[in-house]
Amino acid sequence: MMKHSEETVLAVRAYLLELQQSITSRIAALDGASFLTDAWGKPPGELLQGSGITQILEDGRVFERAGCGFSHVTGPRLPPAATQHRPELAGAPFEALGVSLVFHPRNPYVPTVHMNVRMLAAEIPGQAPVCWFGGGMDLTPFYGFEEDAAHFHQACKAALQPFGDDKYPRFKAWCDEYFFLKHRGEARGVGGVFFDDFAELGFERSLAMMQSVGSAFLDAYQPIVERRMDTPYGERERNFQLYRRGRYVEFNLVWDRGTHFGLQSGGRAESILLSMPPLASWSYQHQVEPGSPEEALYTRYLPRREWV
Repeated sequence: MMKHSEETVLAVRAYLLELQQSITSRIAALDGASFLTDAWGKPPGELLQGSGITQILEDGRVFERAGCGFSHVTGPRLPPAATQHRPELAGAPFEALGVSLVFHPRNPYVPTVHMNVRMLAAEIPGQAPVCWFGGGMDLTPFYGFEEDAAHFHQACKAALQPFGDDKYPRFKAWCDEYFFLKHRGEARGVGGVFFDDFAELGFERSLAMMQSVGSAFLDAYQPIVERRMDTPYGERERNFQLYRRGRYVEFNLVWDRGTHFGLQSGGRAESILLSMPPLASWSYQHQVEPGSPEEALYTRYLPRREWV
């Protein structure tokens, strides 16, 4: 499938595998623990074919759970989650490859982070194949710090700047709109950038933009981790972290198109759900103390605002 772009697909695959390894190597060195590497393949006879590498670190000193997955799959029909904005491609054969990560730190003062970069190709019989890119990264703090949010957004902006002045404002707004829990009426975190179905710069430049975003991840996130990971905390902060992680679970299961795409297409559930935290909690009508750092998350950090 996609014989027209076999060399290109191999080049994208090589970049993504290198990206995965560079990220997990740096994070393992920071944590002092190792990632488990789980190479997998879809068994013959299933509709979805392909393989991937799931790397996961659990119960580390810095990260309670850090998952980073690469996958490269083909299927006979694009699932609904991939065609809601491209109805003309409904039912088309597809090829998809990408890297996706979610890191859940142990210290409540270190924010959770998500990053994903991917390429999708679909082929309608009798027409030229269609390729597009998606991705982005976003930051989800439990206790907000202006300098952390500003640093993260500045790194996102710098990664996109070579591709046009409009890209960061557009993708920042897209991220704010996408990572929003509609049933709660609140943002998941302080955002970042997000783009999908993107091919407007032509194949080569669109690919370069995706790569620039992926390669900016460590510079965007690692300094924040190093700044906060040794901050003292107690039971109060830990309980609030677990409560807010519940919101993360809600978003991923209810609203996230990537999760839906993976499950609808017959993907590997264990890899798709590596974004889940090891522990989370819910409480009925939870209230925060007025004037507290917990209240500041809701009043100063979750409402949509400009950071750079």
